[in-house]
Amino acid sequence: MGRVLVVFKRVMQAIPTIVGIVIITFLLTRALPGDPAAFFAGPAATPESIAEIRQQLGLDQPLPVQFGRYLLDLTRGDLGQSMTTGQPVMAELIRRLPASLELTLVALLLSMVIALPLGILAATHQDTWIDQVCRFVVTAGVSLPTFFTGLLLVYVFYFLLGWSPPPLGRLDILYLPPTQVTGFYLIDALIAGEFDVFWSALKQLALPAITLALFTLAPLARMTRASMLQSLASDYVRTARACGLSYGKVLRTYALRNALLPVITTLGMVFSFSLGANVLVEKVFSWPGIGSFAIEALVASDYAAVQGFVLAMALLFVVLNLCVDLVYTLVDPRVKIDG
Repeated sequence: MGRVLVVFKRVMQAIPTIVGIVIITFLLTRALPGDPAAFFAGPAATPESIAEIRQQLGLDQPLPVQFGRYLLDLTRGDLGQSMTTGQPVMAELIRRLPASLELTLVALLLSMVIALPLGILAATHQDTWIDQVCRFVVTAGVSLPTFFTGLLLVYVFYFLLGWSPPPLGRLDILYLPPTQVTGFYLIDALIAGEFDVFWSALKQLALPAITLALFTLAPLARMTRASMLQSLASDYVRTARACGLSYGKVLRTYALRNALLPVITTLGMVFSFSLGANVLVEKVFSWPGIGSFAIEALVASDYAAVQGFVLAMALLFVVLNLCVDLVYTLVDPRVKIDG
């Protein structure tokens, strides 16, 4: 019952945020340069045809009327129709979201496998060469733009060495996508027993996942190191060591568990940010995710697509914050479920 109450409480707290995002997104999309009716009509359109398209799209109405129609559509679960693809925005987001989620989750898993041990080793071996390596990785991950890292990896591993397949989407053109169950090609290929498709999807995923992981591991490694240093310097760790407990037990039971809370917070923030900000990675590798869909809609002033993307990211961010709050109670029993 307590968990149900905390979920309800967090959802209620998120409603004003979502309402504010809906209003701000609606106003900002209307402030974008360019005329979507002119883009949709084409370069050879006459002013009369552009005016007719504006009327069909409802763009000739006052902003309050347009906003009222937008809210009415939202209550029906209708995010509008994308002018760039001609498909409903909801259908486009559902179709493209698994690609972005698969890329982001694999990149986060890879970055966690590297960042967490690296941060722990850097904290337990402060001012040694391991600590210097951690600082170098963090600095490089923050400083190097993702598009530069992606292009560099493509140049080295595809053009020079030939180890990687062409950066053209989620699957080699010789293979058909597996039967959709989860939308994740790696999982769906394993479920279908198509191991050649799994291997092809994994090779296509490798470079974009490494590119995004190099960016996301920097804040995770830095937070792990800082949190572990603070935990190792605390009184309860010194007391546990004075009581004769082994260094490994003190590190695992006391220091690491208490250091995980800020790391979990950082992980949730990094996940939500990378899911919406991996557009450059998706463009470099022609990855058919929601990031590339959003940037194409933004260039074309596709109001419905941009609004749908931002609203979907806001809802995902709320769900992630809720999950982080619930994980807190599992990691640290001092955090009360009704707190």
